Amino acid sequence: MTTARSSDSGYAGSGELDRYPYAEAPAAAAAVAAGPAAGHAPPPPPAPAWERSDSDLTVRASRRAATSRGRGLHGQLVQQLGQMIVSGDLGADRPLVPEEIGQRFEVSRTVVRESLRVLEAKGLVSARPNVGTRVRPVADWNLLDPDIIEWRAFGPQREDQRRELCELRWTIEPLAARLAAGHGREDVQQRLADMTEIMSHALVQGDGVTFSRADAEFHGLILQVAGNRMLEHLSGVVTAALQVSGGPVGGCERPTESSIAHHARIVDALAAGDSTAAESAMRQLLSGHTETGPVERVVPAPREH
Repeated sequence: MTTARSSDSGYAGSGELDRYPYAEAPAAAAAVAAGPAAGHAPPPPPAPAWERSDSDLTVRASRRAATSRGRGLHGQLVQQLGQMIVSGDLGADRPLVPEEIGQRFEVSRTVVRESLRVLEAKGLVSARPNVGTRVRPVADWNLLDPDIIEWRAFGPQREDQRRELCELRWTIEPLAARLAAGHGREDVQQRLADMTEIMSHALVQGDGVTFSRADAEFHGLILQVAGNRMLEHLSGVVTAALQVSGGPVGGCERPTESSIAHHARIVDALAAGDSTAAESAMRQLLSGHTETGPVERVVPAPREH
């Protein structure tokens, strides 16, 4: 999920934070209907995962049904199949038959085809002539894709996902802060200060959702102004990491007074053009993951595809 952008500067403008497309906590969704009963023919091969009746799969497959309204069947199907693949409910080399998917989720062939194309672009499935569409192994997935980051965060790989994201952020964000100190822009500097103030107020009010939004924009902006296009490309990864579940599950730091102080020190160092201080403050911020603090868990809405 990306933040809103100002058409003039390319950065989120003042006052745009409230318009970010975050979802409220999900409502319970309807259970998935069971597949058709087997006849008296010879035993068929194992049913696809979407024909299972276990409640855990039902909850995962429909987790975002309430937040998917208005985003179309295409976006919903991408979410459902993506989650099922990433969670392992549709294992590697599993054949995906468009007709079965269409019948199971009651969508058209066009919706199925477009959804599978999106999943193929993410490296989750492959389509080959005379072979059909199959689930690809984890090694082929685009693990930096924001959707896959989100799906992993809600699946059995969530602990690995959190650790890997923290390690990645520890590697790239201190460098980005160092580089950003030499590429200061008054509008960006003010926006970073605004985000720090918003985080401070959100902490006092116990508003974990607003804290997460402001925190995501803060870190994304630093990567965008580092003057390195490859780091800028990774800003979406960091933003996704901070937005998943409203914060700590995907991020490294917790919303505490100490983390606010580190954010403020980063802002001051960038304003002073002190690259060493900016890098040091960012390292201290990302090292604060042992501190605890309450935060509201929020499941973000599906992205437009």
